Parts: sequence; C-alpha cells; structure tokens
Amino acid sequence: MRKRYYYIVLVVMLLTGIGRSAPAVTGKGDEEPAVISTTLQHQSGVAVTIYNVNLGLVKDQREIRLPRGTAELRFMDVASKIIPTSVHIRSLIDHKSLQVLEQNYEYDLLNPKKLLDKYVGKEVKLYYRNPYTEREEIVAAILLSNNGGPIFKIGDEITFGHPGRIIFPKVPDNLISKPTLVWLVENSLSKTQKIETLYLTNGINWRADYVVTLNEKDDRADLSGWVTINNNSGAMYKNAKLKLVAGDVNRVKDEYEYKDKMLRAEMAEVAKGRPQFKEEAFFEYHIYTLQRPATIKQNQTKQIGLVSVDNIPVKKELIYYGSRYYYRNRHGQPISNQKIGVFVEIENKKENNLGVALPKGTIRVYKHDKEGSLQFIGEDSIDHTPKDEKVRIKLGDAFDVVGSRRQTDWKKVAYDTYEASFEISLRNHKKEDVVVKVVEPIPGDWKIIRSSHNYTKTEAFTAEFNIGVPKGKEVRLTYRVRMRF
Repeated sequence: MRKRYYYIVLVVMLLTGIGRSAPAVTGKGDEEPAVISTTLQHQSGVAVTIYNVNLGLVKDQREIRLPRGTAELRFMDVASKIIPTSVHIRSLIDHKSLQVLEQNYEYDLLNPKKLLDKYVGKEVKLYYRNPYTEREEIVAAILLSNNGGPIFKIGDEITFGHPGRIIFPKVPDNLISKPTLVWLVENSLSKTQKIETLYLTNGINWRADYVVTLNEKDDRADLSGWVTINNNSGAMYKNAKLKLVAGDVNRVKDEYEYKDKMLRAEMAEVAKGRPQFKEEAFFEYHIYTLQRPATIKQNQTKQIGLVSVDNIPVKKELIYYGSRYYYRNRHGQPISNQKIGVFVEIENKKENNLGVALPKGTIRVYKHDKEGSLQFIGEDSIDHTPKDEKVRIKLGDAFDVVGSRRQTDWKKVAYDTYEASFEISLRNHKKEDVVVKVVEPIPGDWKIIRSSHNYTKTEAFTAEFNIGVPKGKEVRLTYRVRMRF
C-alpha cells in the first residue's frame, strides 16, 4: 500500500513539474544587446585643444537615447587618426548611470577590395548593358574568388573579367564606412543620456606665424601674429570651442606618430583688429582660448589672428662672428673672408607695446622700398618667448659691409700658455655709417694684452668689440690675446 502511494506521488510530481529543475529565464539578459549608433547629428557640443606637437584633445558631447541595461553603442564620426588607448567616456548627467563593460575601435573600413573579399562564396548581382541590344541585364552570380580579380560562377559556368557592375545586397556587418568607437555599456538611466567622449588624435597641429614690417630707419616696426591650424586628423569639428597650448609637451614617440606637414604661406599685408585669443598661463605652458566658436574642416588649413601691435622699438645689428678653432691655429695662415650677419632684436616688454607670451613659430620681415611697395627681406624661427625676454631675428647677410680676418702671430709661451694676434678688416660700401659688432669666442683662461679698440668680456669665453665704420671706409681691428689651456 505504501509503495503504491509513493508511486502515485511520483507520477503526480512528474506530471505537474514539481521537483523538476526550473527552466532558464530568457530575456534581455540572454538576447543580443541592442545596437545604438550615434553620429554628428546627435552632437550637442565639441571642444578641441590643439598642441603644437601634432596632437589634439577632442571633447565630443552627444545626447543619445539608450535602453536600460546592456547595449552596444557605436560612436561614429571620430578622427581616423585617433589614439584608441586615450579614449574616455562618461555621463554628464550622472556618472554612475553609465558603465563601460568593453571598448573596441573598429577601423576595418569599407573599400571595394574588402567588400569583394567579404562576399566570397555568396551571391551578388551583375548589372550589364548589352551594347548591341541596348538592353539592361541583371545576372545572379556566385563570387568564387577575389585573388587578382573577381571570379564568378554564373549558372553552371565559371568566368572572370565580366564587364558588368557588381551589385551587393547590403554592407556586411563587420565592415564600416568610417572609423567607429564601439562600446558595450550598461545604462541605468531611463531618460536621454548626455555623454562626453574624450580622446587624443594625431594629425592636427598649429603653429604661429609673425609678420614684422620695418620702418625706413629700421628702428621701429609693426608686428602681427597669426595662428595656422592644419587639420589632417580625419574628422571635422563644427562650431568647436578652440584652445591652443604652446609649450614643449613631452610625448612618447612610437611608430604611429605622424609627421607634421608644414605650410609655407607668405603673408605681407595683414588685417589689424582686436585680439581673438585670450592668453593665460597653464601649468608650465601657455594656453590660448579663441573667444568665439570655430569650424575646423578635415584637410583644412585655417588662419586666425593672434596678436597685432604697432610702433615697436627694434634694434638692428650687424654682427661678425669668430670661431673657437681660430685660436688653436699655430700656422699663421690667413682665414678666408666671412660674411657679416644682419639681425633685428625686439624686446618683448609691455613698455614696447608687447609684453605677451609669444608661441614659437616663423617670423617674416618686410620693408617698403622707395616706391612704397612692401618687399620681403628675411625670415627666422623663434622659440617660445615669455614676456620681458628678447627676440632676435636673423634676416640674412650684409651685401655692402664685408669683413675679413687673418692671424698675424701665434706663439707658445709655456707648456700650457699661448699667445695669438689677429687683424680683422671691416669695409663699409654703404652710403651711411654703420656699427659692426665683432664677437670673438676665445677658449681657455684668456686675457687680451693689446687691442686697437675697446672690448667687453660679455661671457667667460666671449669678447665683443663695437666698431664704428664710416661710409666708404675701412677700419682694422687688431688685438693680441694670451690663453692658457
């Protein structure tokens, strides 16, 4: 009786499912996550900080409707030269509401060869216009191979070199038309998310270009500065908040670093107006913020005014440089003629209408000729120059002021002491008097024991002579120096 009872209970349990394992719950957690794509249409703001080391920092804000739970978010329209390891995403509404479970950077971009490769073994259509009947024909074919060209199977026959245009039914899921960031995210917000994606990209750079216009006497000048931005990052930044960082930012160099393509643009006449950038110190650098939004298109070179000042005092110098090896020449042989360099010096001070941080760049100098036409007279590059420092620009070499030198004596006085004598000839063929600064880099422990002109010991190993040379005249500088090595 008891056995029969247990048998009846077991049958009831089997029929009702009692004691059986519960079936797996199938729901959103076991389904493929929803795929959400976002483009520039969802962009609510963008900010770009450009460093003058071919690097940009992009902050891209977008408003996206995400389902609650797990979803695949495809973040499109990013720079093609993005540095994937620099990417960071966050919610601007509640940072705890969005969690990134996985991040990928998809760059298997769509092109004809890759599209054909993805359809090997699949059916495509061949569109063909018969030149004899002028009828349009569409033929179904199987793409057998794409090695060296597509090979098709049409019906029971195999062919290649088909003149028809290939029609594909759709773009394969694993091919994309543009670089895309893909995240697997966990979202707990029921309303529209506002997210910000931050990343670094190569291929975007800026530099400063300056134009200096000298007056007739070469003692005053107007200066205008421009910012030149080159965008080859593979993305457009529309109505961006633009900032520029000037300074020597250290970067880890690797095989993916891109070389900057510098643009050589001659700017003679420049517009003058209010400064468009606000400059301020930032860490050990300087940052320049554009006071209006700007659109930076892909493959675009954009120029924006940086600084514009008039009537700056300048100092023009003619400098004749020597060399250290002259003072070890024991043979007394004449040294070939040297050119005299032409320099312009500007003091970056507030009392000179400047006193601002000048980013490194190229300075081009112009001057009006007798007919009033502006002519280019030279250019030079400058490093980052803070206020109250000097900017020295080499314009070239003098034409009508020449110099030559010869060593007139060399003698060993003791085992470590030597004496040498020099004669420097300066000839002025101009119609006005000039002053030539002679800079002599003398090595060792030295002392000038005889000189035809006064000198100044400006540094431990440098003597300077300021020599006035009347028009059409020649002046000879002679001196004897004792050196201990």
